[in-house]
Amino acid sequence: MNLALSILIPVYNGADSIGELVAALESIEVPGGHEIVLVNDCSPDSSLFECQRLQAKAKVPITLVDLARNFGEHNAVMAGLREARGAHVITMDDDLQNPPGEVVRLLHHAQKTGKDVIYTFYAHKRHAAWRNLGSRFANRVADMVLDKPKGLYLSSFRCINAFVVEQVTRYDGPFPYIDGLIMQATQRIGTLEVEHLPRASGRSNYTLTRLARLWLSMFVNFSVMPLRIATFTGFGLSLLGLVGFLWVVGEAMFRATPPGWASLTAATLLLLGVQLVMLGIIGEYLGRLYLTINKKPQSVARAVTRNDQAERRREPVAITRN
Repeated sequence: MNLALSILIPVYNGADSIGELVAALESIEVPGGHEIVLVNDCSPDSSLFECQRLQAKAKVPITLVDLARNFGEHNAVMAGLREARGAHVITMDDDLQNPPGEVVRLLHHAQKTGKDVIYTFYAHKRHAAWRNLGSRFANRVADMVLDKPKGLYLSSFRCINAFVVEQVTRYDGPFPYIDGLIMQATQRIGTLEVEHLPRASGRSNYTLTRLARLWLSMFVNFSVMPLRIATFTGFGLSLLGLVGFLWVVGEAMFRATPPGWASLTAATLLLLGVQLVMLGIIGEYLGRLYLTINKKPQSVARAVTRNDQAERRREPVAITRN
């Protein structure tokens, strides 16, 4: 089936919002047709039942991927990308913070500019303050470790063409980071400002722990910068140790030797702490390498169902292009 657009939505604790979102996405008009790809990331609420209900009565083709356990947002998106069949794929969250009308604008902008990827950004973000702070921190880290245009905001609401989707989905490791894989595939990237609405119901599924894991995947999986930092830190401390050694020798030769217990203890604790951090960084790389070699699955789909025979039981809806 050749379609112009696939709309990919990872679903987790989205039972209260996914119905409204899918209904709105069904009503949009996309020349060439569109499909919806729902990935249930083993949500503990009734999201799977709701997705199955929506698929059964859908007016557009809906593919439902049911993952056997919770793998995380980026792993879920990878599973959905492998099932998407559109010339462009738009990824979006299930929380209704991006109006469906923006989907049409985003697709038209991608088609008009010919860019491989279009990232959205917001004039006013409706997330909690700590979430905005975490996002800014993650983007600053991405500026350092990823080969991305400086200042580009890495939003989960993005449009990717089929060429980049094919490149991204070749990665089969257990720790995918979608934006890192995109940056490895292309530099033809554009941006589009879109509206951001308050969350319709519930609260964000991202916690500080999840954000930390996401940051770690970006920092370790797509860069050797932590190892370089460890190397430079080791050289710096070695030079500092040499200066300290010369100072101690000078004190012993020309002045009375000071007791030095406090300074010695502080220096020892500092060096031991730095060594443990370095070992932890190296251990993180080795651990991820071990899990990759042992073929830890990126995701496991319990079932993939389609309803390609879905009929459009509605009158065409005119969409005004901005």
